[in-house]
Amino acid sequence: MQDLHRKSVIAIARTLVILAAALFVPVWTLRWWQAWACLAAFFVPACLITSWVAMHDPALLERRLKAGPKGEKEKGQKIVQAIASLVFLADFVIPAFDHHYGWSRVPAYASIAGDLMMLVGFWITFAVFRVNSFTSGIIEVAEGQRVVSTGPYAIVRHPLYSGALVMLFGIPLALGSWWGLLVNVPLTAAIVWRLLDEEKFLLARLSGYGEYRQTVKYRLAPLVW
Repeated sequence: MQDLHRKSVIAIARTLVILAAALFVPVWTLRWWQAWACLAAFFVPACLITSWVAMHDPALLERRLKAGPKGEKEKGQKIVQAIASLVFLADFVIPAFDHHYGWSRVPAYASIAGDLMMLVGFWITFAVFRVNSFTSGIIEVAEGQRVVSTGPYAIVRHPLYSGALVMLFGIPLALGSWWGLLVNVPLTAAIVWRLLDEEKFLLARLSGYGEYRQTVKYRLAPLVW
């Protein structure tokens, strides 16, 4: 248990250092309130959710720590995860250069809206974790896993990805960058690719998933797709 907590703390600390460097090194100043607000909107809920999961569902935390290209078993998903990792970093780097060179003029209320979008994305993530202990960082079916159809899963089939997209599109806005929003286009494509692969995998290996797909029609957004 202590080793699991140590790994989670190291993962969060490493991410904080990387993202702080991605934001402040290109602008070469710490006087950027949007960057500080964005980091707070990212790491405060991330730490709170991680702490909750560590206390209430250590098995879930262990599954989530598998995330990343190295954890995936299929070559296609390794590629998807690698693309997602690079684009996620670009979500911070491109707005930093945008801020430095003044490419965008984003009003303060739009940046605050971006922070709120990030918080909404994390709220959806927390709602997923509360009802689904089997949501893993990689595509797999655990022993004893069952179909979850309550909470956000009653609305869309992949609410964790829905929450992630809300958060990711909020990041460039929070950082005051219109151009940064374009970074998420390939990331959205990578997420769609991943969830389509995941659906094929679950359909073949998870009992009851076919019936669940017939009940919940939408994958990411109600009434859209």
